[in-house]
Amino acid sequence: MEAVIINTAGGLTGGDRMDWSVVAGPGTRIDVTTQACEKIYKASAGTAEITTKIQVGANARVDWLPQETILFDRSSLYRRLDVDLDEGAEFLAVEAVLLGRKAMGEAVVSGFFRDRWRIRKEGRLCHAEDLRLAGEVQALTREQAVLSGQVAFATLLYVGPQAESYLNAVRPLLDGHMGGASCWAGKLVVRLAASDGFALRKILIPIISALRNGAPVPKVWNL
Repeated sequence: MEAVIINTAGGLTGGDRMDWSVVAGPGTRIDVTTQACEKIYKASAGTAEITTKIQVGANARVDWLPQETILFDRSSLYRRLDVDLDEGAEFLAVEAVLLGRKAMGEAVVSGFFRDRWRIRKEGRLCHAEDLRLAGEVQALTREQAVLSGQVAFATLLYVGPQAESYLNAVRPLLDGHMGGASCWAGKLVVRLAASDGFALRKILIPIISALRNGAPVPKVWNL
């Protein structure tokens, strides 16, 4: 099955809250994506919050494939992803972020963005990460150890028995691009950065397909 999430508000700003919940029963598979990019607008006060909870039953698989999140200048967002995996379950997550729309001449000079992931397998924590960009975001992301001036970035995570074989499929796709892939303890993590959203998506689409055993991305993702 494929589920397409629709945000009828068309975007979020300070004080908005959104909660998503996905449950895949034992032995099932579901791909979850979004109708369009999520836009986070300038916040006059408060912080927008997005919470996603995903439960994957025994021997089931969930592919969490939302389209990019676009942060506008002086936006404020706290995003959380909590996933519980039962025995034999597989999970693929893709989260991409654009710091403004380069083609529109936009830039994120300042703002706040925090992204918190907690992935548990059979009740035990198997992956955790926290990203935080705050204050003078443009100056921070120009640092070589951060994004080296790139304004589009993504994290892909796969947890499941095919992590090692997926690594061999993904690494050749990273040649010539800013990014890397690592595999350990039954999980695969890919980090990417690019000059703009279009360049990032051109890299993302073949990597997502490789992590789906050659299956294409959802139709709403098409370039």
